[in-house]
Parts: sequence; structure tokens; C-alpha cells
Amino acid sequence: MVKLRLFGSFLAVLFGSAMIASGFNLFLIPHRLLSGGVSGLAMLAGYFTPFNISLLYLLFNIPLLVAGWFQLGRRFIILSMVSVGATTWLMTVVPVFQVSSDMLLASVFGGVLVGAGAGISFRVGGSSGGFDILGSIITRYRDFPIGSVLVGLNGLVILAAAYFDDNWNLALASMVSIYVTGKVVDLIHVSHIKVTVYIITNRTDELLQQLLGLQRGVTKFKTEGAYSHVERDMLMTVTTRYELAELKRIIKTSDPQAFVNIVETVGVMGSFRKR
Repeated sequence: MVKLRLFGSFLAVLFGSAMIASGFNLFLIPHRLLSGGVSGLAMLAGYFTPFNISLLYLLFNIPLLVAGWFQLGRRFIILSMVSVGATTWLMTVVPVFQVSSDMLLASVFGGVLVGAGAGISFRVGGSSGGFDILGSIITRYRDFPIGSVLVGLNGLVILAAAYFDDNWNLALASMVSIYVTGKVVDLIHVSHIKVTVYIITNRTDELLQQLLGLQRGVTKFKTEGAYSHVERDMLMTVTTRYELAELKRIIKTSDPQAFVNIVETVGVMGSFRKR
């Protein structure tokens, strides 16, 4: 079952990579638009040098993947590596073709595809690499929506594009694409939203051993069924939507029969570690 879920995560990342590569080659690159972040840097360098954009995309991602390995965990980075590698390869497979002659439409639909692809990777516990990794590191310590963080980081790339290309129409259209990308990422993956998870289980010790490894506080209650009068333990923990997929995986692995109630949390006061 665990291997099947991992396989499903890899498939989701590959699908997201296909969306990102399509957004690049079918909408952004034909108009010399930028997606922002590391991919935007690769595009910017590719537009003004003879180097291949897909290869630059891979090379620029390597140092961030290394940094993420130590900051964000092995599973996150392995999935991110798969995303970066698949996107690099798919950019050589998907032809550079101008689907829309309208630059504004291309920027919007390119942003939607890139944002959806990145959001899918986030939802299964990975990322599309680049500034997504840097944004994930920042949101561990600052409680910001990750899409908004990406928009801010990517704005720097747009300024560089406007300076080198001396074309503010392209820069402004690229800003539209990056804004759309950030909003779509936040629609699909909302790491800044907190949730409270209540778990009623018969396998308390087994679950606690796994849950405490997430470095989140867990509170244990003694409960009794009103109808059955059977005593069971209830575990309560507050986590983020970003970590919810991993938490669900742990619960299904440790106690498939557990009753779980997930409630969106309006706010948290006191000690809550941002990851």
C-alpha cells in the first residue's frame, strides 16, 4: 500500500511536470515571456545566449535542491528532483509551438498550466523545484501563502528581463503570468492554512511514535463511546495543509480503522512551529 501511494505521488509529479513543460513551450517561450524564478532565469539566459533553456533549468535547480535536502526533508526533495528531471526532459519532447498569437492570453494560460503543475507537485509532498523550494524554506519560518512568496521572488526576475530586453510589454505580460501562477498554486496547495486533526484510535502508541516524528505537538484524551461505552484514545494535533498529506499517510499506515476528523483552524496562539 505504501509503495502504491508513493507510485501515485510520482505519477502526480510527472503529470504536473507535463503541465509545466507545456506551459513553457506552448505559451511562454514562443512569446519570449518569463515564468519567473529559476525557470525564468533559465529562459532569460536562454533568450540571450545559445544555451538550451531546459539544460539551464536543470543546472540552476541543482544548488536549490541541495539546500532543500537539508532544510525540507528527503521525500520532498526526491519528489522535487523527479519533477525537475521530468520537466527538463519533457521540455525537449514538447515542441515549442505558438498556440495563441495573443501575448496576454498566452501569459494567462501559460501561468495557469505552470501554476497547476507546481500546485499538483506541492499537494503530493514535493515541488517543481527552483523558487518553489526557496519559497517552501521561507514559509517554514514566516507564515505567508507560498504563492505570494513566489510572486515576490519572481518579481526580481521580471525587473531583470525588462532591463536586458528593454521591452516593458513583455515584462508586464510576464508579470501577469507569474501572478496567475502564484494564485493557481495557492488554490491547489494552501500551506499557510492550519487544520486541527482529531484521531480516535486503538493503536495510540504506534500512532504517537509516527506523529511525534513530524515535530508537532500531540494531545491525548481518554474518550468513551456514547453508544458502545468502549474507551478509546483521542489524539489531537494542529498542523498545516502542506503537511496534511503526510499526516493522512501515517494514520492510514498505522491504524486504517481510526476515526479522523479534520477541522480548518481559524487561528493559533502560542507555540506553533512554522515548517
